[in-house]
Amino acid sequence: MFVALEPRRLYRQVADQIRTLIETGEISEGAKLPAERDLAERFSVSRPTVREALIVLEVEGYIQIRMGSGVYVSQRPKSTSALPADEGDGPFEILQARSIIEGAIAEEAARQATPSHVALLDDNLRRMEDAIGDAVKMLINDRAFHLAIADIIGNGTLHRFTGHIFDRRMTPYFERLASHFEGPRTWRLALEEHVVIRDAIAANDPDAAKAAMQRHLSQSQKRFSQSFGEEA
Repeated sequence: MFVALEPRRLYRQVADQIRTLIETGEISEGAKLPAERDLAERFSVSRPTVREALIVLEVEGYIQIRMGSGVYVSQRPKSTSALPADEGDGPFEILQARSIIEGAIAEEAARQATPSHVALLDDNLRRMEDAIGDAVKMLINDRAFHLAIADIIGNGTLHRFTGHIFDRRMTPYFERLASHFEGPRTWRLALEEHVVIRDAIAANDPDAAKAAMQRHLSQSQKRFSQSFGEEA
C-alpha cells in the first residue's frame, strides 16, 4: 500500500502517494490515517517530512487534521487548490537554513553592536510584549527583530536575505502549519528566546549570540514538530 521513496523533495512524494490513494478510493472518506510515526516508517522518511506532506494535503482539502484526535480523510475535493509542483522549501528546511545563516549573522552582530543597536532591540522586544495574543502584530515584530540584528552589521544583502527567508513562511502552506501550533504560549516562548539573543548581543559575546539564535530557531522547529495529538 505504501512504497518507500527516493530522496527527492520527499514531502511532495509522500503527499503525492497519499493523494493518489485517496483519489482511487484505496483510503476511503472518513478513514483515519496511521499515526505520523507509522507513516514515517512505512515511507522510510522522517516525521517532519510526513508532517509537511500532511499539511500540503490539508491545504488542498484532502484531509482534516483534528488536534487531539488524528488525521482524517475528507470528502475528495471536486477541484483542489493544489500547490504548484515547484512550490519550494518546506517549513523545516527553511528553519534549518535560518538557523545556520542567522546564527552567523547574530555572531557577527554581537561583535559590532553598540548601545544604540541594543536600544532598538529593546524597543522591538517591548512591542512584542504588547502584541502577545495578536498573531499578525507578533509576526511583524518577529520579522523586525531578526532584521534589526542583521542591520547591526550594515550589510544590505544580509538585510534583504533575512527578510526574504523570513517571508518564505508567508504561504498558505506554512500558515496552515502555524495555525495548529502557534498561539500566545508559543509566542511567549519565542519572546523569551529573543531576550536571550538580545542579552548575548548586548554583552558583545559572539559565541553566545550564535548559540542563542540557533537554539531559538531549533526550538521553533520543535514547536512545529509537536504531535497532532493522537500520540503520546
